[in-house]
Amino acid sequence: MNSFFNFYEKVYGERWETLRASLIADAEKHARSCFEGYATYVLDSASIIAADALQVKPGDRVLDLCAAPGGKALVLAEALKGKGSLVANELSSARRMRLKEVMDHHVPPSFRGLIDLVGFDGNQFGLKKPNTFDRVLLDAPCSSERHLLQEDPEQKDWKESRTKQLSMRQYSLLCSALLTLKPGGTLIYSTCSISPLENDGVVSRLLERKGDQVELDSNIDDLLHLERTQCGFQVFPDRSQGAGPIYFSRLIKTKI
Repeated sequence: MNSFFNFYEKVYGERWETLRASLIADAEKHARSCFEGYATYVLDSASIIAADALQVKPGDRVLDLCAAPGGKALVLAEALKGKGSLVANELSSARRMRLKEVMDHHVPPSFRGLIDLVGFDGNQFGLKKPNTFDRVLLDAPCSSERHLLQEDPEQKDWKESRTKQLSMRQYSLLCSALLTLKPGGTLIYSTCSISPLENDGVVSRLLERKGDQVELDSNIDDLLHLERTQCGFQVFPDRSQGAGPIYFSRLIKTKI
């Protein structure tokens, strides 16, 4: 057995075979029009759950730290209802161009003035804009096992060091995201990974090291297919009719 299957079988035990099969199968998608009269955007329904969990309200200052390709940013922009602001950050110039195309195609001109597309290094964003935002979404770059398996079902070259290295990068981004948040503000950390190292592992590390600045908010509606974890929630396709995978944790900044 190769290292990929060995790692995830240890994590999920008997569930792994059905979970793997559901990841290889086509994902469940949802076409959503965030603004009346504008084109629908197709995204995973579990992604909508994660974005909605940020509970954006009109008038909020919102940051989407790793915003491309833009589906969750559309959900956040919709929630502002024309009041407040959204900074959509994407370091990659190619992905930022794609993000701009999505905003131009799906957001009315009258709302685009609320959206600022920027291209900062997410790891440094907290130093540039400390204590600035009411709501922050960090949809972190991750292993994205569904895409990995669909592109190469055998995953012969995968190494456990991949998910470990990603978890370190995600932790750095999460610390930066926390810095950008005002005291009392809300942060959603999310990934489309099924690796606990990239999910609860990252959040638990933050709580261990910065527990005097942040706390978990687990008061989430008991939505269909939402599985509770130690530090958050997940939607996995083997138990959600193909939706996901999505992991998210909601955090509240308690002080600077």
